Amino acid sequence: MGRKTKYVAAAIAAIAACITINNINLLTAHREGPAVLLAHRGVAQRFDERDLKNDTCTAERMLPPTHDYLENTIRSMRSGFAAGADIVEIDIHPTTDGEFAVFHDWTLDCRTDGRGATREHAMAELKLRDIGYGYTADNGKTFPFRGKGIGQMPTLGETLATFPDKHLLINVKSRDRSEGEKLAALLGALPAERRRLIMVYGGDEPIEAVRRLVPDIRTISRAAIKSCLVSYIGYGWTGMVPRACENAMVLVPINVAPWLWGWPDRFLNRMDAANSAVFVLGPYSGGEFSSGIDTPELLQRLPEKYSGGIWTNEIETIAPLARRR
Repeated sequence: MGRKTKYVAAAIAAIAACITINNINLLTAHREGPAVLLAHRGVAQRFDERDLKNDTCTAERMLPPTHDYLENTIRSMRSGFAAGADIVEIDIHPTTDGEFAVFHDWTLDCRTDGRGATREHAMAELKLRDIGYGYTADNGKTFPFRGKGIGQMPTLGETLATFPDKHLLINVKSRDRSEGEKLAALLGALPAERRRLIMVYGGDEPIEAVRRLVPDIRTISRAAIKSCLVSYIGYGWTGMVPRACENAMVLVPINVAPWLWGWPDRFLNRMDAANSAVFVLGPYSGGEFSSGIDTPELLQRLPEKYSGGIWTNEIETIAPLARRR
């Protein structure tokens, strides 16, 4: 081996050693405390998640119910917090009378007895809709929640007033920049200490507006999360945090997590320093949807004493198991 080759080999070894030292968890402080649990849509009815598309009516694919809670209702949110959630996720749509309706679907047709785009109705009308109307677990033979969801669609204002000291994650369902501006106006009028308990995610355009107009609220959009994770995998070994990962909600599919430099402790500490909150999702397989940490088996794939965030659709199952880890 020539002298030049030896120098190159030594340089490569030194760089590899620096990368290892800069990212090994043995040399960093473990962040103490329990995992932070996020209940997606509160306590909700589960549905068959196979082969989902954007226009799939999930209420028609409901699994046999084990409770009578309906997602995105005040009762559902309250039950989620009671079950152990630190944060509850809700979905919103603007209404024709200046409110924000808390409801998941783009249209009323699937879950309710109404028709048309949710955003094309006044809140007063939406309050008359039965949000349990379309749920069926037996291909339409029975509808166990019909008549039980009338008046149960809350406004965002009602939700904030009901849970003044609780953490909420708000999902903006559109790509409408003006919706982000309207939401920013509402959130910007809240006291700073209340805004610290709120995060927002959704379409790129409205989230950019929220991030620009209310910069102290942590946000994430589809483009931002992709940029954050891809950039971090590319050069996170340096210890640098991509700008897209700053003051953000960082969503990490569990099968992507091992690729993140310094996972888990160094990564969590770096995101903490960037004022960002990390939440692990279920496995991502390249499609539109990623599930939550919804089974004991998936929970066991997280590192022992993991103290970051966990996104789950099964808060009643996951919370007691997570607290015992």
